[in-house]
Amino acid sequence: MKKTIFLWLICLQFGLAATPYWSKTGHRVTGEIAQRHLSKKARKALSKLLDGQSLAAVSNYADEIKSDDRYKDFYTWHYVNLPLDKKYTEIEPDPSGDIVTGIQKCISVLENRNSDHADKVFYLKMLVHFLGDLHQPMHVGRKIDKGGNDLQLRWFEKGTNLHRVWDYHMIDDFGMSYTELTDKLPELSKREIEEIQKGDVYQWVEETHMITNEVYSSVEVGEKLRYRYSYKYWPTVEQQLLVGGLRLAGLLNKLFG
Repeated sequence: MKKTIFLWLICLQFGLAATPYWSKTGHRVTGEIAQRHLSKKARKALSKLLDGQSLAAVSNYADEIKSDDRYKDFYTWHYVNLPLDKKYTEIEPDPSGDIVTGIQKCISVLENRNSDHADKVFYLKMLVHFLGDLHQPMHVGRKIDKGGNDLQLRWFEKGTNLHRVWDYHMIDDFGMSYTELTDKLPELSKREIEEIQKGDVYQWVEETHMITNEVYSSVEVGEKLRYRYSYKYWPTVEQQLLVGGLRLAGLLNKLFG
């Protein structure tokens, strides 16, 4: 019933079902959406933790530290390899961690009163990024092709791959800043927002995985993608940005509100 209501809300607001992207701009949109839906108490607490920085400003921190070997243990937390016909609860977890266990770790640190300030700041920044990644369908992709990275395509005249199309080309080629993209998203009612924020990370990864299946079936190896593909799937880009940002806000309001 809950899944039916969720899908109905998405169809109502966006009219199309399909999939996305995630670039720096995309992560900033997710952070900005969350920032705009924080409670007053949560906004004050987060501003104190982040020294006045916004969630959008720190949303790419988890990617920025990838080049530092001190943080190599967090690399697998950005995604989960999931066969198209399996649920997350049906696979053997990666002993190195994945996006689901990563989000759970972030939450556990933030809700622990005994966590020190530095750890709370670090895991808050990571959580902001991981909620964005969780809603990017190719971050819940197959191991065999590394989440679409080995599935070669062309984007107009450029050589690329399926993961990069959704992680970069779709959203950056749209040509809007993160605030412009955020401003053009639809306004939802309080009831609709609450419905989207229901559930937990297990439910959310399954919802994203439904879209992942659609993404894989949307292309053929070597295909040249052009305006038609972008036009068809752009509503899902907006959908996932909005849903990810609202769920991030919901989590932070529970933790700090």
